[in-house]
Amino acid sequence: MKKKVLFVASMFLATAMIAQDGLTSKKGEAYLPEAGDWALGFDGTPFLNYAGNMFNGTTGNSVNATWVGNQPAMTVYGKMFKDETTAYRAKIRIGFGSTTDKNFFDTSAVNPATVVELGDERKTSNFNITLGGGIEKRRGNTRIQGFYGGELLISFGSSSVEHTFGSTFSDDFTATWTDDFDAGTTTSSNGPRTTKVSNGSTMQIGLRGFAGVEWFIAPKVSVAAEYGWGLAMTSTGDGTVTTEEWGLATPTATDNSLITKETTQGGTSSFGIDTDNNGGVISIFFHF
Repeated sequence: MKKKVLFVASMFLATAMIAQDGLTSKKGEAYLPEAGDWALGFDGTPFLNYAGNMFNGTTGNSVNATWVGNQPAMTVYGKMFKDETTAYRAKIRIGFGSTTDKNFFDTSAVNPATVVELGDERKTSNFNITLGGGIEKRRGNTRIQGFYGGELLISFGSSSVEHTFGSTFSDDFTATWTDDFDAGTTTSSNGPRTTKVSNGSTMQIGLRGFAGVEWFIAPKVSVAAEYGWGLAMTSTGDGTVTTEEWGLATPTATDNSLITKETTQGGTSSFGIDTDNNGGVISIFFHF
């Protein structure tokens, strides 16, 4: 009888020790990812900043952790776990953006015959796509896990700036137009003025190794810190700048006309091998 009691007691003790090993919650939920799990991650810096501001009542807290180098900004990343120690990583960003700035001014002082407000516009457009994939290995038997691996990243991007002017050139009067949209200043002249800037398309290829630590703060919820090292190759194609002005198109012309010119800006290329996120990357992952 005593042997049976001791056996049952030892079973309860073993069960309690397993339940208290830190890898399962009180409800029996596993903290760590399992084979077949998926994970979705994003930059945890805004949440850490908010927590710091909330605890000390300020708005100036910040965490020096952001995507730099081979880690393009605003990239969504995820994982698929082959097993408990191996995960496939993927990253993607598809971004389009457009910003329009307007500047209104009175031309009555320049052209007394017509009192109007002419509006100039500057439209900035950009496009970016980032794709990446890699493999991650994990180590550790507690809720604090170490990980390492490698991945390949490819990015494409382009941008352009277009200017639209309300005042046209003429022999009757000198046009007034915005020469600095940021400052809102104008000038009166017959040009030249820039109407469009098309920056060359940029392609970046990055091959990197990484290592980090991940802490599972709740079942299937983790905070990770990561550092990386690798190489990056960047190439930017030639761009163009389009301008317009009022004057004689050729030395033999007798009448002024609108002259449009397009010049080419040389592209660039670069290559480097270095650590790619000296500030560190703080991310939050949800596993399901």
